[in-house]
Amino acid sequence: MTRYDLALIGFGGVNRALAQLIAGRGDELAAELGFALRVVAISDLRAGSLVRADGIDLAPLLAGEPAFAGLPGGSADPRTEQVIRGVPCDIVAEATFTNPADGEPALSHVRWALEAGKHVCTTNKGPVALHGRALRRLAAEHGVSFECEGSVLSGTPVLRTARRLLAGLRISGVEGIMNGTSNYILGRLEDGVDFPEAVKEAQALGYAEADPTADVEGFDVQLKVMILANEVLGAGLRRDDVSVRGIARLTPADMRDAAARGLRWKLVGSAALREDGTVDARVAPVALPVEHPLASVSGPANAVSFHTDLLGAVTVSGPGAGRVETAYALLSDIIAIHQRHAVLEESLHG
Repeated sequence: MTRYDLALIGFGGVNRALAQLIAGRGDELAAELGFALRVVAISDLRAGSLVRADGIDLAPLLAGEPAFAGLPGGSADPRTEQVIRGVPCDIVAEATFTNPADGEPALSHVRWALEAGKHVCTTNKGPVALHGRALRRLAAEHGVSFECEGSVLSGTPVLRTARRLLAGLRISGVEGIMNGTSNYILGRLEDGVDFPEAVKEAQALGYAEADPTADVEGFDVQLKVMILANEVLGAGLRRDDVSVRGIARLTPADMRDAAARGLRWKLVGSAALREDGTVDARVAPVALPVEHPLASVSGPANAVSFHTDLLGAVTVSGPGAGRVETAYALLSDIIAIHQRHAVLEESLHG
């Protein structure tokens, strides 16, 4: 049976959840998917680095907060570039912090892996939104795959839906609710809760970060709109090409007024092809008619509608956040890598 050796870059919630899947369901997944997974390296800013060519025993690392120094093959130094470039492995699973302004350090992590001839799956929005086209070229040059399903709606497969399930359709635009934090806050405003209190509730529930700016001002959605426009519509958008307006000025009174008119306020990210082939892309609060497919999306859920020539609007809805859900996106990327390269191997040797 085929086995893929993995290097996990970042060992926070997402890659830990992937490690839990491998540790807890590895045999089951291997029987179902036709390939096995083994983690041979981990690099993390806090825990350090751990390299075992014969495979890492994941169970002890998942029992608490790991510290790799003192373990066989372990070090307090993350040694990130050394791990990515130098450790023999097949796939690098990248799930670290990213700066939305330049995509670093995740961008460098992805580049190092692709240059070393290793497949990459990442959940980071920054590298995909800002440098996706260049990274795909780099992957092609080295004969490897660059997968990024988790960069838009966590585990909900919107990119793969567009590429595979909607193949043969002309997609003229996308629009969606792509930030569960802002969607939850808007729901609380509908319940009559003031904005500052709604933000505090979202933070207490773990939906919002200590600094919620990226969520409530729309910057998180801006990057996701760029990814959708570039990956699905073939655009080449930069951040300046996507206008952004957040939800901070909305009040419970705005919600009541909208409800009286049969409308619901949602933070909508959208990208639409113009007749000249350019793309109109924006993020802004929109009062949607209640019959609109996005109007009923509530709480931290997310959804994206694809506007197609033959089917009209096709809407995909599901969780837009969560460590387990995002870890599934990495697993789905690994499955896609296997399927693509298994076909290539078969064509070469069949």
